[in-house]
Amino acid sequence: MRGFLEEHGVHTIDSDSVGHEVLARGGAAVAEVVATWPSVLVDGNVDRDALGRIVFADPEELRKLEGLTHPHIFSLIENRVRSLDGTVVVEVPLLRQPFESPWPRMVVDAPKDLRIKRATAKGMDRDDVARRMKRQPSRREWLAVADLVIPNCDDMDDLESVVAEAISFIRGA
Repeated sequence: MRGFLEEHGVHTIDSDSVGHEVLARGGAAVAEVVATWPSVLVDGNVDRDALGRIVFADPEELRKLEGLTHPHIFSLIENRVRSLDGTVVVEVPLLRQPFESPWPRMVVDAPKDLRIKRATAKGMDRDDVARRMKRQPSRREWLAVADLVIPNCDDMDDLESVVAEAISFIRGA
């Protein structure tokens, strides 16, 4: 999706990548995360897999992590949006609460079974995928806040066609 948008001159910011940045060595949230869960520090780095096993097993732990990381993530995103000219899409895939902003919300939608199939095809464990999805907003919650829904149920050619049609909405919103 990101590549299709960028081909049409739309800037994209991936909040998941920004989340990785704040947890990378020297990242803004590392000290707080390690102070909260010391066992996730491995060779000077936050072991994201170990952290994921902790927070996706307990909703309270996930809320703690979000409380530590989201302020840093949102700050970086806001700074990047301000630094760019033109249309910007911020990809927000994993927030517990839908991203609150004055910007229109575009949701890329696929049924749960297809999302699971795609994640396991990338090597993720099916049970881990199910645990993570359980802690995310439901499909119904995401669709309820969408200003634009991009169906992602078929192949990449179909997705590219739908994205091309959506560009005018994104630019005009």
